[in-house]
Amino acid sequence: MPSPRDRSDPRAWCVVAVARLARDLPEGALEAAGEAVARDPDGEWGHRLVSLAHERLGRDSEAVVAAQDAVRLAPGSWAARLRLGSVLRRLPGRWRDAWSQAQHAVRFAPEQPDPHVLIGDLALLRGDHRQAAAAYHAALRREEEHPGARVNLGLAHLRWGRPRDHHDPVWSVDPRETGLARRALELWARQVRLLLALCLAAVAVLAFWYDLRDQARIGGAAVLLLAAALTVRRARQITVWRYVPGMLARDLWLCVAVSVTVLAVAAYAAALLTLPAWTLADEVVPLVAAAGAPEMVRWDDVVGGFWAGLFGLVLFNGVAVTSLRAFAETWQGRPVRALAEFTAVPPERVGRRDTDVTLWIIAARLWFLVVLLALLPAVAAEPRAALAGACVPIAMLYVRRRGGLRSRLREILREDRGLAVALAFLLAASAALVLAGAVPVLGLRPSAGAWAWWSVAAALVVVVLAFAARAARAWWRGSAGPWRASLILCEGCGPRLPGDAGPSVALSPEVRRAFTYSRGVVLSYTDAGGPRTLAVGAVTSVTRSGELRLIAAEDAWAAAERDPRVAVFVADPIGRRFWTEVRGIALADPAENVLRVTPKHVMVGEYPGRHEARPAPRRP
Repeated sequence: MPSPRDRSDPRAWCVVAVARLARDLPEGALEAAGEAVARDPDGEWGHRLVSLAHERLGRDSEAVVAAQDAVRLAPGSWAARLRLGSVLRRLPGRWRDAWSQAQHAVRFAPEQPDPHVLIGDLALLRGDHRQAAAAYHAALRREEEHPGARVNLGLAHLRWGRPRDHHDPVWSVDPRETGLARRALELWARQVRLLLALCLAAVAVLAFWYDLRDQARIGGAAVLLLAAALTVRRARQITVWRYVPGMLARDLWLCVAVSVTVLAVAAYAAALLTLPAWTLADEVVPLVAAAGAPEMVRWDDVVGGFWAGLFGLVLFNGVAVTSLRAFAETWQGRPVRALAEFTAVPPERVGRRDTDVTLWIIAARLWFLVVLLALLPAVAAEPRAALAGACVPIAMLYVRRRGGLRSRLREILREDRGLAVALAFLLAASAALVLAGAVPVLGLRPSAGAWAWWSVAAALVVVVLAFAARAARAWWRGSAGPWRASLILCEGCGPRLPGDAGPSVALSPEVRRAFTYSRGVVLSYTDAGGPRTLAVGAVTSVTRSGELRLIAAEDAWAAAERDPRVAVFVADPIGRRFWTEVRGIALADPAENVLRVTPKHVMVGEYPGRHEARPAPRRP
């Protein structure tokens, strides 16, 4: 974008900056916005664009300074408040300030969608999915095609959590410090559980195979000292202990990892104390034989079974937690409703990425569904129950229709071949299930049923391999993987510029003169009893940014505190040729004892001439 023709016009420079931002040229936009600020330091539009350009360049500190200047110049500007709240949410410990600015923006301009989107984003960052969804719905009622509201509403349906879900944005502590604490807790849990599992396996071999029970118990007890030393080492790396309880309360899986580790230590100690006095040669075989005859089970057999449970808890807790987490994250949220939101906006980078991840989540659900249907015949003791495998393609058709994938599915599968393979083999597993259930119905040979069951197992394995290959490819390339952590928030995605890039309201010289010299200014506001009008003593000044400073009665001050949206009416004091109405936001300034009105809309109308006057009625 070239420089404006009138290089002395600051608003022309702002128009150039907006055009450059729309073309993703933040450096050029910063240069143009800087020219606008240099020519009009009191213009809040230029400061907002400087802040937005700095934010696009990753300079959050500079962006905050420019946004604060915009709010200082026009405290009643919803766009300035929105800009400041948008950049404050990126700074550690400033969530409350960002929330306050977003609330101001919603209060000043409830008809605008972007303040509601910011409220939803801030709620989503804290994990408040219900409030986030309500805010996004409010934004969509004002602009149905808002891309940020659509995509982020889909994340709310998925119950999306940030990668740093352990950290509450309200906390004043740096997220990097809580991140180091979380990393230390994870390493401690992983290392202690692995150490105990290996050592208990070694204790079992020494005690039951080589009959070195006392030596194995002593060595196992020494390992507890090693685990204690490891605990002390990791504890010294944590500097924010007062936030650890809150981290455990917010991050479910961190809490599970720590709790399982404590449980594993207790199980390990109990396993050492209750180490059975039997060997593989003379006790295991009678114990197995006694499993079918309860009256023959001895006390030693009960102790051995209890010890085997402790042994399994220490060795296989990691596998159990990983499987539980995979199952829980797969069935969390409503992915079909999320897909409908993702596909309701034109295709772009963030929407495509979230759509692909959501389809992998749905594929994982279908995998678990096939496994459940495969176990159903054995549980129900009815081979024909496998015919329920026909519900898998029905579920796929439902997802395609309700998820808005009719026109995009082919393109998505073309870009993600791993997903295409997974869905194809899920269909194959469903067909094999139906065939296995139809064998007794159609009177086919038993070998056909066995072949069908082996086909189901092979198809499920191929789906797992497709997921693993897709995950390995994402890890190698450093791109988004087929898991929940790859879901991202939409922040300024799509070609639409955010609302805080819009122009401020400019007052013409005639309007400025009318407000400056007129003594017939009328203020309209909403009171508890309804609309009210009040004659204003005077307009003390009209700033260069267009802000009106009024001397008003206390009733107007109290009304502005309840609802800052007001209207100011004035007539042309010289020729009485026109009238002007300014609708804006009124904020009290006790320091100067005035109401500061930031314009949102300006209407100018001309009084009718003599030829337009109505004739007076004739007297009879």
